[in-house]
Amino acid sequence: MESKIISTARVVLVAGGTGGLGRAVSLAFLQEGAHVVVTYRKQEELDAMKKLAGVNSSQLDAYKVDVTDETAVGKLVEGIIARHGRLDAMVNTVGGYAGGVKLWEMDTKVFDQMLALNLRAGYVLSCAAVRVMLKQGGGAIVNIASKAAIDHAAGAAAYAASKAAAVAMIDSLAEDLKGTGVRVNSVLPNIIDTEANRKAMPKADFAKWPKPQDIARVIVFLCSDSGKVIHGAAVPVFGNS
Repeated sequence: MESKIISTARVVLVAGGTGGLGRAVSLAFLQEGAHVVVTYRKQEELDAMKKLAGVNSSQLDAYKVDVTDETAVGKLVEGIIARHGRLDAMVNTVGGYAGGVKLWEMDTKVFDQMLALNLRAGYVLSCAAVRVMLKQGGGAIVNIASKAAIDHAAGAAAYAASKAAAVAMIDSLAEDLKGTGVRVNSVLPNIIDTEANRKAMPKADFAKWPKPQDIARVIVFLCSDSGKVIHGAAVPVFGNS
């Protein structure tokens, strides 16, 4: 981490902040004047986001971190506090999808991967964020789950199970945090209109898919003072198709 910065801007960590949804979330917070810290995997995604951020890129920090690694995430959050003095919001957009295979035909490695990306990442990030937010007396966390958490389709058992568990985890965490000033919520998208999803389903009607920018606005609201009465919710963002 760089030397300490004194700033009046809100400090937001967006895990997976350069991906299809994560990029939209990061850009939305930057447009709101926040200082945004993102984790990323691909340099080309980070470069593309910096270009889109334009002059706001000066308010962006990026770190290549495995968010399923408890030690690495702990060090990241410690570094954010050391540099900025606080963490106002954490949004976890990290996740993965594997489907089209009956449960008994699935490779166990794929099942474990779904649990790591869709459940463990949120656990590790939430634990690290909550610890510092409790000390500072407030903060907001949003974990991205999926419609699959409540709509369990055939051929997607591991994905649905991991997302359902993620919602349950955040629900329970919300109960743990009542009265602390730290708020946590889940957001449940359906298929999001991203480049990756278009490539995976080229014959789909893209017009029916919610746009990343629209979902990002919901997330920014949940993390804002305007959303301070929302705690322990699982917010559907399916669109109206």
